[in-house]
Amino acid sequence: MALSRKYLATLGIEADKIDEIITAHSESIEAVKSDRDKYKAQVDDLTEKIGKDAEALKTAQKELSDLKAQVDADAKDREGKDYDALKAEFDNYKKEQEAKAVKSAKESALKELLSDMKMSDRGMKQVLKWMGVDGFELDDSGKIKDASTLRKSIKEDWGDYIQTEGAKGADTPTPPGGTGGGTGKTKAEIMKIKNTKERQQAIADNPELFGLPAEE
Repeated sequence: MALSRKYLATLGIEADKIDEIITAHSESIEAVKSDRDKYKAQVDDLTEKIGKDAEALKTAQKELSDLKAQVDADAKDREGKDYDALKAEFDNYKKEQEAKAVKSAKESALKELLSDMKMSDRGMKQVLKWMGVDGFELDDSGKIKDASTLRKSIKEDWGDYIQTEGAKGADTPTPPGGTGGGTGKTKAEIMKIKNTKERQQAIADNPELFGLPAEE
C-alpha cells in the first residue's frame, strides 16, 4: 500500500505527526530517485558501449544485469528501513497516548474517591499534587483496586482536609501577627517535622516555600 496521508490517518496518527512522516518519506524517495538517475547514467554509458563495440555485448549485458539486481536490492533495503522507522515511530506514539489515557483515568478515579470521602477542594489539590496516581492501579471497570486500603492511607495522611458534617473542613489557623500569612518556619524546618499531619499542615500554611499557589 502506498504511503499516503489517508493511510497514515487510518492508523490513528495525528496530523502534525503525519506531516513529519510524509516529509521524511519524501526525503527517502528523493534519495531513491537520485540513485535511479545515477544508475540510469551508467546504463546509458553501457548502451553506448554496446553500440560501439559488438564484441563487448556479453560483458555489457552481464554488467547491465548486475546493475539491475543492485538497483532492486537497494530499493528493497531502503523500503524496509522506511517501514521499520515508521512502525517504530507509530509504536512510540501509541505508547505515549496509552500512558496519557491511563493517567487521565486514574486521576478521574482518584477524584471520585476523594469526593466520596468528603475531601475539601484544597485537600484534593494537595493529594493530587503530592500523592499522584502512581501508588494504585485500576480494575477492568475503571475503579481503584483495593480502594479501602487507599482510603485508609489518605485518611491518615490527609485527614485534616476531610470535611465533617456541617463543617467546611480544616481551615488554616490564623498565623501570629507579622508572619505574613505563614508559620514563620523555613522549608528545611517544615520538612523535619516528623508528624505527617503537622508537616502537611505546615506545607499548606507556607505554599510559597514549595512553589505552590497560595490558596484563597
